[in-house]
Amino acid sequence: MNQNGRKIVIIGGGIAGLCTAVYALRCGYQVEVLEMHDMAGGLAMSWRRGPYTFETCLHWLVGSKPGGEFHSQWQEVFDIDKLTFVNSDEFVRIENAEGERLSIFTNVDRLEAELLRRAPQDAAAIRNFTHSVRALARFRIIDPSGALVDHWLNMLRDLPIFPLLTKLSKISGAEYADRFSDPLLKGFFANGDIGKMSAIAMVLSLAWMNEGNAGYCIGGSQAIIRLIEETIASLGGKIRFNAKVERILVERDTAVGVLLEGGETLLADWIVSAADGHATIFDLLDGRYVDEATRRIYNERPLFASYLQVSLGVGLDLSDQPPMATRLLHSPIMVDPGTELGYVGFRIFHFDPTFAPAGKTAVTCLLPTRNFQYWTDLRSNNPSEYRAEKQRIAEAVIGVLESRIPGVRAAIETTDVSTPASVIRYTGNWRGSMEGWLVEPGASFKPLPNTLPGLGRFLMVGQWVMPGGGLPSGPMTAKPAVKTICKYDHISFDLHARERIKPEPVAV
Repeated sequence: MNQNGRKIVIIGGGIAGLCTAVYALRCGYQVEVLEMHDMAGGLAMSWRRGPYTFETCLHWLVGSKPGGEFHSQWQEVFDIDKLTFVNSDEFVRIENAEGERLSIFTNVDRLEAELLRRAPQDAAAIRNFTHSVRALARFRIIDPSGALVDHWLNMLRDLPIFPLLTKLSKISGAEYADRFSDPLLKGFFANGDIGKMSAIAMVLSLAWMNEGNAGYCIGGSQAIIRLIEETIASLGGKIRFNAKVERILVERDTAVGVLLEGGETLLADWIVSAADGHATIFDLLDGRYVDEATRRIYNERPLFASYLQVSLGVGLDLSDQPPMATRLLHSPIMVDPGTELGYVGFRIFHFDPTFAPAGKTAVTCLLPTRNFQYWTDLRSNNPSEYRAEKQRIAEAVIGVLESRIPGVRAAIETTDVSTPASVIRYTGNWRGSMEGWLVEPGASFKPLPNTLPGLGRFLMVGQWVMPGGGLPSGPMTAKPAVKTICKYDHISFDLHARERIKPEPVAV
């Protein structure tokens, strides 16, 4: 592919860094991605323990439906049509210890019937909720890299649902839950960070599921990462593993390269950080380019919680179970000092045959916590107690699973526990956060600045630029960043130039 003679170094091989590489390569830049570990993905990760694979990222992917919202954006960075998607009939099942249960179906008509069956006294609130799910199917995600005219067209198209969007964005999931009297239905909206986020997040997710545009891809998040890696390789890009950046090199307030651990220097025309935002600004750049607005964001803006994940390889076929189940508890589980959970959620991966041998099932349980310091200190200062605490958590989770599926304990073949210390160790994510900035009621999903005041030829991409995080934050922040670079360098941002190049006639 023709190159323009300029080089971009990208720090971080997560979804945002890889998407940035693809866009830059398509525009003719030489690209080198630096990943501190031995595989790409960052938080978009799964790992093997014996014959089992455990996923920690992907629940659903907006854009899974050909022709659906965001599908074409994914197509720009990898061949999404190579993936096989599963659209489950049941999103999650909410249960209590007495055996009562409520199924949250992905089809809105079936969902409405189920909710009315369970809680006829909440009929008015239920119909209002399902009306919102149907209405938001028309919502279109604004492309941050789009032209002003595109933004105006988006706003005009969304004008009929704008009052609903505004209303839902101003209340939390927990406040939305107060509309219902049924405890299982309230639990669906109020638990964990879902209860703290703007209610629009869950309603939009259900709207996309109802459209068949938020499926799970077989192979999990790493199936997506591998396809993007293939795109990068086909375009002549380079991903360098076990390459941890120690410092971003700056001359005359211009980023000129990076210094790797071990002393190697790499020079470039542009530096793009897809790494942790806090580490980038305050460590790699020594806090030299921080204004009051940036400092306030990192001091005050709320984050998604960190988490422990208990992963179980179960020697049983659990295909009769829901893909996700949330058990409301009589007695809370103490995760760590300051964190008690009155519910436990399971993901039962019977729908992904690549995660376990035939007749067996991978099961995971994610336990949110904001006490990341407890786990990092324990791992560093008291390894034996750290192992004991992980075992305690595993036993508590297995106990809840046994109460759901009698006999499952005896069938467990593999147990693995990761903690906030694991998240920080493998991703460097600030405070072990699972998705960066939490979007609270009234807060905006609008991207944060991707530049730092006074620093030239440097940009940031990823979840620290796009509040709400998630896999779509990769292309949504990568594309405008590369557009900015191209504009500065007076290079056309043309993703399809390569396909339009026709070979010269050959004389015979």
